[in-house]
Amino acid sequence: MAKKIPHELTVHGHTRVDNYYWLNQREDSAVLDYLNAENAYTEKVMAHTAALQEKLYEEIKDRIKQDDESVPFLSNGYYYYTRTVPETEYHLLCRKKGSTESDEEILLDVNQLAKGHPFYAIGGSSVSTNNQILAYGADTVSRRNYTVYFKNLETGELLADEIPMTTGHVVWANDNKTVFYTLRDEETLRSIKIMKHVLGTPIEDDQEVFYEDDETFGVGIFKTKGYDYLMIVSFSTLTTEYQFLDANKPEGNFTVLQPRTRGLEYSANYYNGYFYIRTNLDAQNFRLMKTPVQKPGKDNWIEVIPEREDVFIEGFDLFKNYMVVQERKEGLSLLRVMPWKGDEHYISFDEEVYSAWISTNKEYDTNMLRFGYSSLTTPSSVFDYNMDSREKKLMKRQPVIGDFDPANYEAKREYAIADDGTKIPMSIVYHKGLKKDGNNPAMIYGYGSYGNTIDPTFSSSRLSLLDRGFVYAIAHIRGGQINGRKWYDNGKLLKKRNTFTDFIACSEHLIDSKYTNSDKLFAKGGSAGGLLMGAVVNMRPDLYKGIIAAVPFVDVVTTMLDESIPLTTGEFDEWGNPKEKEYYDYILSYSPYDQVEAKDYPAMLVTTGLHDSQVQYWEPTKWVAKLRDLKTDDNPLLLKINMDYGHGGASGRFEWIRELALEDAFIFDQLGIEG
Repeated sequence: MAKKIPHELTVHGHTRVDNYYWLNQREDSAVLDYLNAENAYTEKVMAHTAALQEKLYEEIKDRIKQDDESVPFLSNGYYYYTRTVPETEYHLLCRKKGSTESDEEILLDVNQLAKGHPFYAIGGSSVSTNNQILAYGADTVSRRNYTVYFKNLETGELLADEIPMTTGHVVWANDNKTVFYTLRDEETLRSIKIMKHVLGTPIEDDQEVFYEDDETFGVGIFKTKGYDYLMIVSFSTLTTEYQFLDANKPEGNFTVLQPRTRGLEYSANYYNGYFYIRTNLDAQNFRLMKTPVQKPGKDNWIEVIPEREDVFIEGFDLFKNYMVVQERKEGLSLLRVMPWKGDEHYISFDEEVYSAWISTNKEYDTNMLRFGYSSLTTPSSVFDYNMDSREKKLMKRQPVIGDFDPANYEAKREYAIADDGTKIPMSIVYHKGLKKDGNNPAMIYGYGSYGNTIDPTFSSSRLSLLDRGFVYAIAHIRGGQINGRKWYDNGKLLKKRNTFTDFIACSEHLIDSKYTNSDKLFAKGGSAGGLLMGAVVNMRPDLYKGIIAAVPFVDVVTTMLDESIPLTTGEFDEWGNPKEKEYYDYILSYSPYDQVEAKDYPAMLVTTGLHDSQVQYWEPTKWVAKLRDLKTDDNPLLLKINMDYGHGGASGRFEWIRELALEDAFIFDQLGIEG
């Protein structure tokens, strides 16, 4: 039980008393003692499942191919790929010159770099245009602050240049000595500046190229596909702005493509004298435009693909003879192949529920499209597609070690009916032969924010549930974008509660359709999906046997009032700014931490990381403390704080399995499943 130190927070004449506000002092020994006590309590409560956790860990790990290799992609004369070797946590970054049959060159052995670090992540890697120098970012704390290093690929030596507090991504000008990078604010972690560095010069002499002074925006930089232009992008929830510079002239000044206008979103890439632009200009579901480089403003934009009410344009890629557009219709991914001359077509897919996406295509002058594919029963797959002959070639399907057979599982799309009559799509998978008698254990997963769509893709770790008779469902609730931009708009700001009631409707559908019952139904979500868990468990705690809330965003009002916290200022257009009373009242009505009541709650496992840069550790910690104080049931309430990691959990390819094994063991323990 956390001690109570009342702290009054008054806004708009309304006072909230936060008894656990003191837990936000990361360096305070009393806070650290409390976090360690929570971990000790969780370990004690779960001690009797230690053997089960180890069994699950080995079971999930054994499905992963130890010595694996990605499909190489061609870029500027080299084939790049990653590979792993047995019993190691991290990958090797490799390349071969001119042919996949050439000798291997190991650019980075991340296992060696990670030695001595509980956490290690590569945040981006890019090679100079002459293929001689590798720039890469490394984070050893898990707050997504990367130090950039430079490696001479001919000698293997690291250069003296080191750049701290970046986003990890470096863009090379075509002179092979000038790089552009993004600096982050040390307190808010907002990406705020584009800087220019010349190799061999002091970091202190780096030139500020652009400063993003609007606190609701972040900033980044990339290079167009054919190495023609450097592109600075300023972005917020509702608005974007691009600037461009000839990559052969890094000493020049950037030119604004289209000045920012609130509510105008666009993205741009370059081909053959034109910028091609995906935009919501007079088009809620987006349309595709082009404009001459010499006349980039929107008054000169020419329509290439018009908006369609039933089709959402997600992205595009450009080739010498083709354009490929990624679309979504009726919740399903579509890949549209459009030659510059001739008839267009769509790539066909056979399954009822699947996900497809444009993959890594670095070369212009090719008729081959690399795309990815997965479904709830088909492991992640890489295809090469000949856009001339329309032939698909499977380059790799992620191996699942053991007796996995996709024919043993069934996936389908079903619809729940929301409170307002809206049909909410659900993707459902289970082992064939399942009886719909209302007595199966089930897991329902959701997210529902930022327009992020949780696609129905494969997970080998999920087999540990399916093979024990679980039904697994993904609720494609509003706030995501599976049914286009309107789906997103109807699940944010003053319509955010739709996200929660949609999820409840999907949960009720599983029960009404005799897949499961409330004594065997579990719900899971992370980050903004953890907010979903917190809201839903306050609204309908009777609907679930248990809840898994990973790094949950649950103290919404307090966080959105504190502009020193990472992400806050950039998210006013997602949640609303509680400094405005209308938004304050609305957010308060669903904020999980503020709405905890004295009533029965289901069993709950909550996870967080001390170094989380996205959702600060104290949010779930305070939430658990308040729940433990007020709840009236005897169900377990556990908090697991990883003292070495941040938002994404463990960095190694096996270490994260221990976190998942704990979650599964928690669920199985509640159901009396012993193995």
